[in-house]
Amino acid sequence: MTTREQTTFCRICEPYCGLIATVEDDRLIGLRPDPDHVASRGFACAKGLAYPGVQNDPDRVLHPLKRQPDGSFARVSWDEAIGDIVSRLKRIIAVHGGESVAWYNGNPSAGSYSHSMWALGLIGALGSKHSYGAGSQDTNSRWAASALLYGTCPAVPVPDLDRTEMALIIGANPVVSHGSLATIPTFAEKLHAVVGKGGRVVVVDPRRTETAQEFEWLPIASDADAYLLLSLIHVLFAENLVDRERADAQASGVDGLEQLAAAFPPASTEAQTGIPAERVHRLARDLATKRSVAYGRLGTCLGATPTLVNYLLDSVNFLAGNLDAAGGAVFSSPGIPIREMLAQSGTATYDTWRSRVGGFPEVMGMAPAAIMAAEIRTPGPGQIRAMFVSAGNPVVSTPGGDRLEDALDELDLMVSFDLYVNETGAHADYILPGAAMYERDDFPYFGTMHMAVPWAQATLPVVPTPGEVRPEWEVIDSIARALGTRALPTLPARIAARAADFARRPLTPHTLFDLLIRISSYGDLFGLRRRGYNFRSLAEKAPHGLAVRDHAATGQLRKVITHRDKKIHFDQPAMRREVQRLTARTEDPAFPLRLIGMREPRSENSWLHNVPRLRAARPRHAVRMHPGDAETLGIVNGGPVRLVSLWGSIEIPALITDDIKPGVVAVPHGWGHRGRGQWSIANHEGGVSINDLMSTEPENLDPLSGMSHLNGVRVRAEAVVPNAAPGPTAVV
Repeated sequence: MTTREQTTFCRICEPYCGLIATVEDDRLIGLRPDPDHVASRGFACAKGLAYPGVQNDPDRVLHPLKRQPDGSFARVSWDEAIGDIVSRLKRIIAVHGGESVAWYNGNPSAGSYSHSMWALGLIGALGSKHSYGAGSQDTNSRWAASALLYGTCPAVPVPDLDRTEMALIIGANPVVSHGSLATIPTFAEKLHAVVGKGGRVVVVDPRRTETAQEFEWLPIASDADAYLLLSLIHVLFAENLVDRERADAQASGVDGLEQLAAAFPPASTEAQTGIPAERVHRLARDLATKRSVAYGRLGTCLGATPTLVNYLLDSVNFLAGNLDAAGGAVFSSPGIPIREMLAQSGTATYDTWRSRVGGFPEVMGMAPAAIMAAEIRTPGPGQIRAMFVSAGNPVVSTPGGDRLEDALDELDLMVSFDLYVNETGAHADYILPGAAMYERDDFPYFGTMHMAVPWAQATLPVVPTPGEVRPEWEVIDSIARALGTRALPTLPARIAARAADFARRPLTPHTLFDLLIRISSYGDLFGLRRRGYNFRSLAEKAPHGLAVRDHAATGQLRKVITHRDKKIHFDQPAMRREVQRLTARTEDPAFPLRLIGMREPRSENSWLHNVPRLRAARPRHAVRMHPGDAETLGIVNGGPVRLVSLWGSIEIPALITDDIKPGVVAVPHGWGHRGRGQWSIANHEGGVSINDLMSTEPENLDPLSGMSHLNGVRVRAEAVVPNAAPGPTAVV
């Protein structure tokens, strides 16, 4: 028996916490926090430490599987699987064209530097616009706002927590998420440090989240963030708290922004937000007179007008003098040209084409996942006939899972890359086993764009792949070559020229990122910088990560903006239309409650539910409801409740709590395992899918980003009486 240890980092979520892996005879048997990691400094969450339960899960797929006529799966060889997939793809493309092939990338694919890049390369090579992902349930509205304001989607400001005096957290729960679109492994620790230095952390949320429990909670009505932000902007202008000379020098459309907010003094928005006007006035003054930052995340991205909310969030930071400023909202300066590569390669695009169904603008090359079923079922040029799903479970994680399941069965070909046969994969013709995170080399390329204080780390594989598992990019590359094309990422000219110099070496993810590291601020410049790094030396000589800077960079605005005038563009007619749409909303007495989602500390979307260690503390599959609402509706704690929306209904136990505003109910997302997948523990846990209550109709998606409307959804709650017929369901 041989036991060894190796440093690496977690890729479950965005902090990329440093870990030390314990390996016994090439088997991962344990993970513990790396106390010497430059960013996480000995922190890691329960999910990351439990990952050996995924790695070694007896339900994990280790060989290619082919679905049989009875719906079961049988093991086949790689040659048979790829051969049949390619043969069927050729027939489909010959009849329907390459634009009939679609790809859905799930959330875990963003944790791989190779997976999604090669998948997008294949879809691009086929000439298809059917690229989908978790982004339209997660980040697309944030990226759309950045594209409008700065000219490029990846220009996402992140909070400089080390130097701030006040953090305004809107619709985010970093005590549980550890930060999202903000790669800050010790996010919660840094927030406590703000308070420890005499500062403030104010959490704006309809629910007293785990973060709100530790800091100041400012309850707000569900999906009312736009009203609050418009009122903050109103006060900043009305009380002359805006440096107009600076604002006009750095942005266009500042006058229009003032006019946009003119009709929203705090006294006029109290009814919508539930926040007293004087508190809004004080917040605006504090934001403008202190080193402050307003940070928002999923709660600001999933409402009815999410691109507007993110546009207003950045507007508040800018007008208060806190954008690109110490202690404010800053832009990552990671020293490696990831953002440049995305922008110059045409990957970080917005609205360069529109979806066939609904006419939605693409965001980072992706169309809305909520329209996938319609794209499969709507006849005509570009109708989806073949679909790949990698590291995703859209049947559970996107709106209208039942409708998507039915549509998947109408495809001519479906292929799933995954560690498991999940609810979506159960409909696939083939399940292709993908590499788990510790079986591949990697670099946190997605996170580099969201680091306030940047650091770098490369990792080599910790253990070999088991069974017949292959890295996804290798399989994608094999399929592409068999189709007579290449699944290569699009590269900007400067990087492509260097890649050409490497022509004697195949362009692989490792080769590409070795190149990027070499030309980075800490790279070896191909031997010209003696103390610089390449991929391998970064992994071996900086095993705990490499600090690129000791504090957040400022003065980055002109470098980040890609508009020709190098100014922020606040003059957006689309935002005026969105404000009109906001104020035109009306209440529906048939659906008096607003439903929001929520994170859980021991869950990650739908894919960590088969790990015994994470299920030891059983999840509370329950709808959180205020005592006043429960009393009015005759609902008791633990009693069954039926939640009904315009689009569906679910039954779930009640959890009565003061930690939520009246009129709001909350249900965790990611559940709803219905026994159709082949993961035994997840099937036992079950739960219900909040997405069964959500709309897939184009008119109910965000017109600027295609974002699904998942927060602030109108519902009603009914106590379930045994043997009683359910109340009427709306017909749409």
